[in-house]
Amino acid sequence: MQMQTQNNNNHDPNKHEFYLTCERYYIFELLTFAAGMMGLYTLNLRGGVFCNAQTGNIALMALEFGKGNFKESGYYLIPFLAYVGGTITSEIMPKTIVNIFKIRWDTFLTGFEFLVLFLVGFIPLTWPDAITQIIINFICSMQFNTFRQAEKLTMATTFLTAHVRQFGVHLVHFLQNRDRETGEKLRRHFQIIIIFFGGGALVTFAGSVLTKPERSIWIALIPLSICFALMLYSDLVTEKTRLQQKPRGH
Repeated sequence: MQMQTQNNNNHDPNKHEFYLTCERYYIFELLTFAAGMMGLYTLNLRGGVFCNAQTGNIALMALEFGKGNFKESGYYLIPFLAYVGGTITSEIMPKTIVNIFKIRWDTFLTGFEFLVLFLVGFIPLTWPDAITQIIINFICSMQFNTFRQAEKLTMATTFLTAHVRQFGVHLVHFLQNRDRETGEKLRRHFQIIIIFFGGGALVTFAGSVLTKPERSIWIALIPLSICFALMLYSDLVTEKTRLQQKPRGH
């Protein structure tokens, strides 16, 4: 059987297991870098809330409720509902996007995130923080629910709890067995932690030196634009016949 060369860094499916571009590990690295910026952006500049996940918001809701501060407790329903809305949207939109635009939902989402964060950079810090928090909660939820598995590794791109756990698990197994596959998993989880840290540190530094700190979120547009370009090329050229193929983990 004649081998068909796959472009865009994808493996030849006749030689190795084939991965869609949206499943590639480097895409998850870029998205994690952007997510680190989004999380620290809202934490540092937009109301002290970490919008990438909802555990903290639910805990704060419970805290205020337990103190009898029902109005303050109810405030945390806003980011919670935004996050749920993002999850619902990312569940129902993929087929519609493929049918209308002839590209994957994953690709559309990164382009949408780029546009939204570009507009967020224009929102003055004097505006209510809830506006930015809702927006970033919404897009982080969609990103988390859309990008689930990098090649063979289950991953989250918007927060690190699972990666810290997996790092500890694989570290123990590697020290016990010294096998190459476990070592590779250990390395990848550690890299994701460092990349998220780097994104958060970078946007925090930028926010402290820019005359308009709200524009610091524009740094996240760099990794998002790279993701969008790579996936768009795949959808239109190298993976055009695979648009109906579901990414692993879905």
